[in-house]
Amino acid sequence: MSETSRPVVDEVDLMLANARLRDELEPYRDDSVEGFALQRMPLQTENEYLASMLAWERAPALAISDWFDPPMQLPAPESVSDAALPRLLANTVDRLFSQQIVLRFTDHLNDRELYKIIYRDILPSCEKKLATRGQFLEWRCIEDNDTWLRYYASAVDRRRFQEEHDIEIPPSETPQFKRSLPGNG
Repeated sequence: MSETSRPVVDEVDLMLANARLRDELEPYRDDSVEGFALQRMPLQTENEYLASMLAWERAPALAISDWFDPPMQLPAPESVSDAALPRLLANTVDRLFSQQIVLRFTDHLNDRELYKIIYRDILPSCEKKLATRGQFLEWRCIEDNDTWLRYYASAVDRRRFQEEHDIEIPPSETPQFKRSLPGNG
């Protein structure tokens, strides 16, 4: 086989893979698969996109606690002593990261408040579990715009928010509990 014929074979392989991916996506077909953007993608990029869509459609939706073997079970927040909490929290955050879950916007929360969010909101939350390397589930530990504006929004974001909503925004503050969590660097 000459060097000049190799790209043709690669192109044929890409086209065959594309047809297979489109066939496998057929049961899930909607406008997102036939979007205008696909017509402008190189075939390799389109195949990667279609493969990620297929992985999403086939991924099981499980409570995050069930992403672990055995399922992650934590003691109730009120039963954890102040002395034991920092180590338990660090271990829990590391275990979440091992399943590609990254916690964002946590520096305004003390350890117990963050632990409660993990216990009450994150672990029971039903989410798609994708086994895709480099893809993370990002959990934003804020519940309202006020907290985001106060502690995390840039000056540009704050001004834009104020202009869009025509409201008074809270003063910018530095979060009290600086953390270095996995995936936030």
